[in-house]
Amino acid sequence: MDMMELVRTRRSVRTFDGKPLRAEDESKLREYMREIPNPYGIPVRFVLLDAKEHGLSSPVIVGESCYVTAKVDKVPHAEEAYGYSFEKLVLYAWSLGIGTTWIGGTMKRALFERAADVQDSEWMFCVSPLGYPAEKMSVRESVMRKTIKADERKSAELLFFDGDFSTPLHTDDNNLRDALEMVRLAPSATNSQPWRVVRAGDAFHFYLAHTKGYTDKAGWDMQKIDMGIALCHFMGALGGELALADPGIRTDEGTEYIATVKL
Repeated sequence: MDMMELVRTRRSVRTFDGKPLRAEDESKLREYMREIPNPYGIPVRFVLLDAKEHGLSSPVIVGESCYVTAKVDKVPHAEEAYGYSFEKLVLYAWSLGIGTTWIGGTMKRALFERAADVQDSEWMFCVSPLGYPAEKMSVRESVMRKTIKADERKSAELLFFDGDFSTPLHTDDNNLRDALEMVRLAPSATNSQPWRVVRAGDAFHFYLAHTKGYTDKAGWDMQKIDMGIALCHFMGALGGELALADPGIRTDEGTEYIATVKL
């Protein structure tokens, strides 16, 4: 499957068949996760964790046998780099038929951090179970998907703009349209879809429309991880170069400039 097909077909999986990863699939995952690049150049170090060995679980997951997490140094833009690299792994796993779901809160964080040997100089933002989707969702998963409206997305007119935040972006460029659709379909914490994109010539400025309550007491912002996911989808479709240069476009108080992709 190409990247668009992966993005369109992938869903968060919370009900697994209970079988461990096949040896060949685990080997492919380990090889892929050794060095997953991101445009920030910040190393994101992945760790596979056996659920039974470490006593790991989540109240929203059923039938998992292992988890994947990642560690990153406490540096500026760590969240965006983490989201970008982790989403690349999520999509690669789906290409192998392996289900995942982003988990940032519904877990015993200290237990996962201990299992992953997270150091004081590192952050571990999220984890994901890894496994083969069960034939039928659990009742718990069905209720959760309905609660967060997992299959719904904001319209493009509310997310993508031309020149400023008052003009919706319209384009006849099929490649650009596909890239923006991949951003629109990206997963996000509680499906909040916080990304906003403003086109200015060949530059695309990414902004975060903050939702209250997503900043951890340690100082990192869960929604900046979502922005890394959005950048992963956009740049995975179109390429481009990442720049950090706020263009000074007027925004409301709750909207923060994140990065620019220049095509």
